[in-house]
Amino acid sequence: MGAFHSRADDNYIRHLAKKTGFSVEQVEILHRRFKQLSRDEDTLQRGHLYGIPDLESNPIRTQIVAAFFDKRNFDKDSPQGTVQEIGFEQFLTVMSHFRPLKLRMTEEQREQLRMEKLQFLFNMYDLDNDGKISLEEYRHVVYELLSQNPQIGNESAAIADAAMLEAARICMGQMEPDEVYEGITFQDFLKMWTGIDIETKMHVRFLKMDNTTLCK
Repeated sequence: MGAFHSRADDNYIRHLAKKTGFSVEQVEILHRRFKQLSRDEDTLQRGHLYGIPDLESNPIRTQIVAAFFDKRNFDKDSPQGTVQEIGFEQFLTVMSHFRPLKLRMTEEQREQLRMEKLQFLFNMYDLDNDGKISLEEYRHVVYELLSQNPQIGNESAAIADAAMLEAARICMGQMEPDEVYEGITFQDFLKMWTGIDIETKMHVRFLKMDNTTLCK
């Protein structure tokens, strides 16, 4: 399936557009990109994504690539776990978590998109896929994000430590001496991101998409 062209394909495109929130045109653009990345195969493997030039210098490249093969991000009814390869519909579903805000959205639609993005981000932090983010997992991702920034340099470890302590303060509050903190839950994670505009920060630039097209 090198391109969409039949009536059945047209119906499939409309189905995917409705499912993911992309327009028909955006689905077609992303399909062309999928076929380019997969070298015209029907499935995509991790190695294909590792070959994207814009991802080479991304400090959390490993987490981004892993997100495409994490079942939580494309099949809510499936048991947790990972797969070795994905088809176009799975790829598109994951990409929908990066879609930007449309010009005309209701508050309910904005809130739904925000929750989807935060759940996706939570899954990226939850490295061992156990439904909770340990403070060490949180510190690791923060450190990875900062460590390659030349303006921060050697301060990245200290900032990551401070971020971990702040996360603990927000999520744990005042604990009793005999309490054991088992990890950051999704509800805790929502508290940590209160007031942060995640809706406009997650985008598809690393796939060389035309954002002016994607925002229509």
